[in-house]
Amino acid sequence: MRRRHRRLPTEAELDITAFMNLMIVLVPVLLLGMVFSQIRMIELNFPGMKAGEAPVAEDLRLVVTVIPTGLEIADSDRGLIEVLPAKGEAQDYEGLRSVLQQIKRHVPDKTDVILEVGPDVDYQTLVSVMDTVRSYPAVVATSVVEAELFPDISLMDAAENRVLAQSLKAPEGEGV
Repeated sequence: MRRRHRRLPTEAELDITAFMNLMIVLVPVLLLGMVFSQIRMIELNFPGMKAGEAPVAEDLRLVVTVIPTGLEIADSDRGLIEVLPAKGEAQDYEGLRSVLQQIKRHVPDKTDVILEVGPDVDYQTLVSVMDTVRSYPAVVATSVVEAELFPDISLMDAAENRVLAQSLKAPEGEGV
């Protein structure tokens, strides 16, 4: 005759030490990955719109014109946004980055930009402008990371006789 073994009922213990270890590691990593906002604001007015009003991402056709004498940022439908004359031999990459960050704050869903490149622009300038348009260095906790601006870049030829438009700002020393 066979013996039947009867199992004694036992209560299952819940072991959460692995989960707690995961949380101890995960929470600081998530906190370090948080982007801290910069409290600096400059009013950016898009042409053809009221002050403080921003176009819908699909309506904005952002064009950055690169010619040896400087850079122009424009909406191909509404007109010129900013003119950045070259500083000596070099382009104003910091000014370009600043204006594009302002535009990105107003239209965060926008990811595409058209680069209109003049025939006399050298390769290194084109690559530098593309890098500036694509992303910018941002500080996250104690690390510097690349934050996205406009990563979808299209290229277009500028006219051979293209000149830099007049600056929208009044010259320094003159009142508006």
